[in-house]
Amino acid sequence: MFKAEVYTKRRELLRESVTGGLALFLGNIDTPMNYPANPYHFRQDSDFLYFFGLDLQGLAGLIDLDTGKDYIFGNDVDVDDIIWMGPQPSIKELALLAGVEDTYPMAKLEDMITDSLKTGRRIHFLPPYRGETKITLATLLKENPCQMKSKASVDLIKSVIALRSIKEDYEIKEIEKAVNIAYDMHTTAMRMCKPGMKEQEIFGAMEGMALSQGKGPSFPIILSINGQTLHNHAHNNILREGRMMVADAGAETNLNYSSDITRTTPVGGKFNQQQKEIYEIVLKANADAINSAAPGMSNKDLHMMSCRLIATGLKELGLMKGSVDEAVAAGAHALFMPHGLGHMMGIDVHDMEGLGENYVGYNDRVKRSDQFGLAYLRFALPYKAGHVFTIEPGCYFIPELIDKWKSEQKHTEFINYDNVEHYRGFGGIRIEDDLLITEKGHQLLGKPIPKTVVEVETTCAS
Repeated sequence: MFKAEVYTKRRELLRESVTGGLALFLGNIDTPMNYPANPYHFRQDSDFLYFFGLDLQGLAGLIDLDTGKDYIFGNDVDVDDIIWMGPQPSIKELALLAGVEDTYPMAKLEDMITDSLKTGRRIHFLPPYRGETKITLATLLKENPCQMKSKASVDLIKSVIALRSIKEDYEIKEIEKAVNIAYDMHTTAMRMCKPGMKEQEIFGAMEGMALSQGKGPSFPIILSINGQTLHNHAHNNILREGRMMVADAGAETNLNYSSDITRTTPVGGKFNQQQKEIYEIVLKANADAINSAAPGMSNKDLHMMSCRLIATGLKELGLMKGSVDEAVAAGAHALFMPHGLGHMMGIDVHDMEGLGENYVGYNDRVKRSDQFGLAYLRFALPYKAGHVFTIEPGCYFIPELIDKWKSEQKHTEFINYDNVEHYRGFGGIRIEDDLLITEKGHQLLGKPIPKTVVEVETTCAS
């Protein structure tokens, strides 16, 4: 945990932006994997962590927005628990670590919520994403569990987003720790990327490093020679010469802060000419986007700039044609880059996505596009100092998408489908880094991970 005053200050700032009632934060509970005594690896709710810091199951936090009082609810362990778990600190002792003096058994939470509802006080809560949380909320509030997401407090959502979006110095240090773990993960993957290796072996080595240095991967590791599938979690292929391996993986620190890095490595450690040409296009889009990132620049503008760079490079190779600006405006480039440039990152690897992407990345003035590709951009607003983002352009040759667009004669004025056929088995390339927006510009976070052609090939040979 951070120092108690960190959590106290965060709760005070929340009170300044949300008025009236109680803000309820339910921590997560253990979830059985295949029978009750065998739970999944526990992950605390990120918003509970942000305001209360306690990384234990079965807790709830309550912030009284009127009186200034905070409460933590939870049950002390009994002798039966101690037999299996050993001595544990009391809820009172744990609460003091978060700067909270008032604690009650979990059963008292319902009484306090019921009494508050009777007096007409508003209960603010965030959208639940777990079934058990929906049921608990519905029980406390005497509501239909299916309506819990729609009844979440928009005032609380917007206030939490405003606070969590600007990273504090100690948060940035944690994210840098996570990037440094990812450095070990990715350089190891590069050295293992040899013909005859099974994807599962490399995946296992990367996951082991994340677990040995932190909480584990910040999301299920994406690793495949079929990089044209953007989120490929299958790891059963054997690596062979002529293919490339996309590894999209990050780590979570012991305080639950994330990294998210992608590298693309040629099997055997040497790019062939076709691979190198596409790789250099994506690398330029990555580098130019990073160099242009600064307060006031919008993520949407940076995304569009990257798309134009991808389209320009593909036009030079004869895969696209016509006006680059017109092609990108029409969305023709999305055949090759059908996703957004990046996303906000912090305690969640897709930070605050559970609160609603449109609340995090859009507002009343900036609306989400419905154009294929651009619709997947998670954040379109201007950057602010303290934002942490991923920058992850890519270029993919997806046979099913190529066939669909070709059969529909889609964007034939911009796409040379005959030339695209020569890349049908190419796969995909993505290059991703983690970036802090500073007052004067930007800062790449963590130890630089090899990404130029020379750097990747040198690492593979080491």
